[in-house]
Amino acid sequence: MAFLQIDKLLETVVKENCSDLHITTGQPPVVRASGRLIRLETKSMEADDTASLMKSITPERNQQELQEMGGTDFGFAFGDKGRFRVSVFKQRGHIAMVLRRIPNEFLTFEQLGLPPVISELITRPRGLFLVTGPTGSGKTTTLASMINFLNDHHDHHIITLEDPIEYYHNHKKSTINQREIGVDVPSFPEALKRALRMDPDIILVGELRDLETIEAAVTAAETGHIVFGTLHTTGAQGTVDRIIDVFPTQQQEQIRTQLSVAIIGILSQALLPRKPKGMVAAFEMLVVTPAIANLIREAKTYRINSSIQTGRKFGMQLLDDALFDLWRKGLCDERDCIVRSVQPGELKSKIQLAKKGLLDDEDGEYEDDDDDWDD
Repeated sequence: MAFLQIDKLLETVVKENCSDLHITTGQPPVVRASGRLIRLETKSMEADDTASLMKSITPERNQQELQEMGGTDFGFAFGDKGRFRVSVFKQRGHIAMVLRRIPNEFLTFEQLGLPPVISELITRPRGLFLVTGPTGSGKTTTLASMINFLNDHHDHHIITLEDPIEYYHNHKKSTINQREIGVDVPSFPEALKRALRMDPDIILVGELRDLETIEAAVTAAETGHIVFGTLHTTGAQGTVDRIIDVFPTQQQEQIRTQLSVAIIGILSQALLPRKPKGMVAAFEMLVVTPAIANLIREAKTYRINSSIQTGRKFGMQLLDDALFDLWRKGLCDERDCIVRSVQPGELKSKIQLAKKGLLDDEDGEYEDDDDDWDD
């Protein structure tokens, strides 16, 4: 019964193109569509309902982790209709779940509206490329698109370290080995250490969540590999600061020097509702030029934003400029743009000036006319 029920719910998620399914006690199942939460018109879930739904899809190992730790994450395939990243947790002593849909197909850079300079950056022989943004901003989709691009065009050995594995990649031109933390290897630092002995060209680290992982990723990038990593930061400037702040004071000068050499680019993204429906992404792009490498080395990261603003010829762009463009083209609501901006006060003033016609027409290069964003 429970399986039929979860089946029916997932069918709805796939059919209605929703991004998430929320299951908790005391209310009907809830889906997220075009960024908004919608309650399904079915009966409220009792504690027994949520428990049996959980048991119908959760592997034994994860049920044990749920008991011990109060929460667990895993990937789940819904036949050939799609994969889901599942987060199961306890709240008020009852079971709750959130299932995030992972689209079946890989999107192209054009469909995602990614800055064109990315294809040049990720085909370099070495360096650290970071994709950042809050949870649910589509980082996984962007990275999957980059790995797929490399797989289509280059004969590399690609190792992904993920928790859990989300997109499945087939071997095309490249050989791809995907290792799941907790299943194939115990931790990110351990996985990274082992990866360096596996003759990799490219390593994807699902999350740079602690000092040990960051240190290992930077070293891997310095020693002749392309390393992709994600952080939950907004904006390139904040990302560099966050990485440096993870290190003890006495190591910060050294890590600045290492980062200035290792980082080749930072893509920071935000995902927002598109009018009338769907989602659209806004991107900030930092390309690490010799001048920006100097700013990182000399602890002058506060000047990175103005360097991005003047670095358009290198393919750079500020997140707030991308958000302004989405508003100006009528793709997104003013409020949605402002709440996702790095400097909301400044963006608000700029929009007010534009409404009054007091702003010179920007020569913005930012183009984005996709509606393929669902993650």
